[in-house]
Amino acid sequence: MAGDAGQASGAADGAAPDRAGGPKGCAGPRRKLWWYRSEPFEEEIERLRKPDGNALIPWLLMVLGPLVDLLKGRVGQPWPAAAGLAVFCTLYVLTVRSAFSARRRSGPVPLRLLGGLGATALALAIGYGGNFLLLFVLVSLCVGSVAGSRRSLGLLLIPTSAAAGTVSGLRHEGIWSTISLAYGSFLSGLVVSVIITLFHAVDQLRSTRQELARSAVAQERLRFSRDLHDLLGHTLSVVVVKSEAARRLAPRDLDAALAQVADIESVGRQALTEIREAVTGYREGSLATELERARSALAASDIEVAVRESGPPLPPQTEALLGWVVREGVTNVVRHSRASKATIELRADGEQVRLTITDDGAGPSAGPGPGPGVRTGTGLRGLTERLAAAGGSLASGPAPAGGFRVAAVLPVEEQPEGFRRG
Repeated sequence: MAGDAGQASGAADGAAPDRAGGPKGCAGPRRKLWWYRSEPFEEEIERLRKPDGNALIPWLLMVLGPLVDLLKGRVGQPWPAAAGLAVFCTLYVLTVRSAFSARRRSGPVPLRLLGGLGATALALAIGYGGNFLLLFVLVSLCVGSVAGSRRSLGLLLIPTSAAAGTVSGLRHEGIWSTISLAYGSFLSGLVVSVIITLFHAVDQLRSTRQELARSAVAQERLRFSRDLHDLLGHTLSVVVVKSEAARRLAPRDLDAALAQVADIESVGRQALTEIREAVTGYREGSLATELERARSALAASDIEVAVRESGPPLPPQTEALLGWVVREGVTNVVRHSRASKATIELRADGEQVRLTITDDGAGPSAGPGPGPGVRTGTGLRGLTERLAAAGGSLASGPAPAGGFRVAAVLPVEEQPEGFRRG
């Protein structure tokens, strides 16, 4: 019995609610009360929603002042006053709801209801005075919610506060009461208008941020598709060329054919590594590596290649971009040019670097259409976009001595000390 009583006591203690409003023995997440929350201010803003018509309804509690005057018999002819107060409350609710209604707020209904509300408040204030003057504050709140611009806010709010001050003066409420009522009426409408404007601004900023996020995702997809095209296009071209070389060499020189097969294996492994690095976004481009691969790919295609380099070392970012140019340019030479010679020339000075890839082949095929033109592939278009984003340019077309030429120009920007790409 004692054990059962202890278990029952323990169960009762475990079911007791804690300060956060949940049972202590509950395994699930507990909901904190609002004064215990410690979320960052940005998260609080993210949860904000635009106010609706219900936000201003609690201000009807200000009607308690005139209602107390009615109940205590301080008002002559109480029944017309009570009816007018009921009409005022009804018009207030309708005005607020229409001001926040997506269907009615752009039409004439809110302004008409606001006119009726103001006329009712003016009649009650002139006829009874006292706490009935507080109805002007509620009219000002409706003005702040109905006004759609600063001009309309001023045209509606200034007459409302002036009417409140004038009626208060006519009822001999005292100079300070008159000033307080006029100022309070003006300030109430102004604050409501500012708050509504801020909520609209937050909503627009949230929409803009979402649009920027979607744009960033689209740009990243474009970058990745461009990288993948350049990587696979070059690698598959090298694999095809070396496979053809191995097939030609196999009948007469097995060792040379096996060397080409080993190169294919090496290229495939390197391509897998580059694709993994491209997926994670940390691919480092090396211009020296690309030039060495270019020599190997052109030699395997029986294309004589000459590489000329001059100038100081280049920053890593510039080398990475030029590496893409070498990769794409050599891929086009191998796949399309039917050339016997190719030249890769790199010249750099203190301000800019120029990379030129020239071949003596047949050149690209003409583009569609009746006029002359050169068809530009996806790779060259992607390179043009890359270089333009870095402040450079890419030109491609027939070479003066025949064949085809790709020329890239990039500004040389000094990297700060400790610069690290990644």
